[in-house]
Amino acid sequence: MTKKAPLLLSAALLMATSAVGPGFLTQTANFTGEFQGSFGFVILAAALLAAIVQLNIWRVLCVSGLRGQDVANRLLPGLGYFVSFLVVLGGIVFNIGNVGGGALGFNALLGIPEMAGYFLTGGLAIAVFLMKDALKAMDRLVKVLAALMLLLILVVIFIVQPPVGMALKESIMPSEPFVNLFFPIITILGGTVGGYITFAGAHRMIDAKVTKEENLPQVKKTALMGVGIATLVRILLFLSVLGVVVGGHVLDASNPAADAFKIALGEIGYRFFGLVLFCAAITSVVGAAYTSVSFLKTFHSSIEKNEKWVITTFIAFSTIIMAVLGRPAVLLVVAGAFNGLILPVTLGVCLVASRNKRIMGESYKHPLWLSLSGIVVLVLTAYLGIQALEGILNLFRV
Repeated sequence: MTKKAPLLLSAALLMATSAVGPGFLTQTANFTGEFQGSFGFVILAAALLAAIVQLNIWRVLCVSGLRGQDVANRLLPGLGYFVSFLVVLGGIVFNIGNVGGGALGFNALLGIPEMAGYFLTGGLAIAVFLMKDALKAMDRLVKVLAALMLLLILVVIFIVQPPVGMALKESIMPSEPFVNLFFPIITILGGTVGGYITFAGAHRMIDAKVTKEENLPQVKKTALMGVGIATLVRILLFLSVLGVVVGGHVLDASNPAADAFKIALGEIGYRFFGLVLFCAAITSVVGAAYTSVSFLKTFHSSIEKNEKWVITTFIAFSTIIMAVLGRPAVLLVVAGAFNGLILPVTLGVCLVASRNKRIMGESYKHPLWLSLSGIVVLVLTAYLGIQALEGILNLFRV
């Protein structure tokens, strides 16, 4: 168990830092500005739903020892290709936005022009995978940058002194009508465990051979740790922004998180935010590339054999597209919409597979409470998927 501890932490951090990207920072600041203390309730509710999603999906993948696309293909031949198409497409779009987020971080931190920032971000992510032991380098990077992000956010909290008592009360009994909090809950859920993010840690566990029923305690612990870390970052960011908005400040809608840091600490706060944004972007680029390619490598032996080069090509492609298109905001909206479509599909596949002895083995029994709660989340996320599809169509009409 002791030997596995660093690996389990790495898998949990990979999932968490994949979630904590530029969109995560913007969403959290925006919703805190809009709902103030009541957003604490949204965070806790979304964390509970995310834990249900992760426990269902991670148990199925790790006990069966099969990646998401292979589970889908075992259920229905060809379904795995469809799931892979959705995840990889969503991963590419997210990665393009994350490269843009890294450039914005460089610009805020050091004043580097955005175009140069795109290639710096992509180049740094590629450098991680070109190292001799790429997986260990990836694990080390996410640990260091996650710790740095937390430290910077804690500094802001210390400065702004948020009303913690009010935040705790509102997190349990929100003053905002629940009906107004429904969409933020589902949106935050999609941003925490949507698309490739759901599979980031589980596929890392499979690559490290932490599979089968005997490893279920570690699988459960790591899945909950991943959700817990992402939720902790969101709570800390929520508190740092809350300390600003309760003072009557209205955040700049175009970049609410950066504005909150600037109001709190002046110009140095803006530089701080640039570093936080860079850390969030680079870890998301790494997580998206690794997980997206993990959906491809079981389809052909040459992809698995040349995994490092496929990943670097994936990042290079995302970087070039970002440089050509510019303006990552619309792409992040489209990627968020894809999350709404992907989550109910992947969760549904895993819920059906959890009862299939050919996939899970004769002795495995999926907890009934987990199946029932998973069905509830499936219905909620399917509804979000319909809303997301409508959003995609509206984007194309503009």
